[in-house]
Amino acid sequence: MKFAVPTLNNELTAHFGHCEKFAIIETDNSTIKKEEFVTPPVHQPGVYPRFLAGIGVDVIIAGGMGQKAQNLFAENNIRVCIGVAEGSPAELVQQYLENKLTTGQNLCDH
Repeated sequence: MKFAVPTLNNELTAHFGHCEKFAIIETDNSTIKKEEFVTPPVHQPGVYPRFLAGIGVDVIIAGGMGQKAQNLFAENNIRVCIGVAEGSPAELVQQYLENKLTTGQNLCDH
């Protein structure tokens, strides 16, 4: 599986649309195989879901995002985990793989 985590200073940022870079993490079964940080294209409605789908992302872990973005990710067959409060991308992906990722209220109000 391939994961995307929106980051600022290499940590999860509360709103995926304001990220500096996406951590792209590839896994094999329950093991993280590769982690890299990629600079996304300029943020405009619909750009990030297409960008991440184009590089093969299966799951995005985010603090919050608007409903339109959630719908666009779903249309691109990317699972959305929102309401995640904090953590490094690798820690969050490992928690997901172990079914221990804590999600909660969407941290975005639009």
